[in-house]
Amino acid sequence: MADERDATARDGTADDSDPVTSDGGADPDSEPDPVEVGVELLSKLEHPELTVAEAVDRIETVTTPPATTRKILDEAEKRGVIDREDGIVKPTRGGYVSFQSEVVTKEGDFSCRRCGASISTGHFIKLDAGEHGPFGPECIRKVTGRD
Repeated sequence: MADERDATARDGTADDSDPVTSDGGADPDSEPDPVEVGVELLSKLEHPELTVAEAVDRIETVTTPPATTRKILDEAEKRGVIDREDGIVKPTRGGYVSFQSEVVTKEGDFSCRRCGASISTGHFIKLDAGEHGPFGPECIRKVTGRD
């Protein structure tokens, strides 16, 4: 039986897909694609509009290279997740992060992904693209648009 992590496809070419576990899910040890996480995060904006700077503040919790940030904004616009015009980002869907079902807390020694503060309780957003966090209690509210 072939190992699910084998990087060679049946036709002998390299397989660039994400590693999968034996149950067919994404490998929990692999990092989620920052573009996918960023686009999904933008799809859950609660505000009717944000400045590009405010949207970038949220994206920078995923990635900081300007080229990747730009790619996230471009991909979100291409997929119809947001509209951008004159420095304003407007979500096209009514998404939001549900604190009851999409935010989990974990105890441990963490650094907040937004502000860098040392935290003992990390808040993580469960997204289809992967888990995003940890965040402290104030930053999770900022990232999700509650504050």
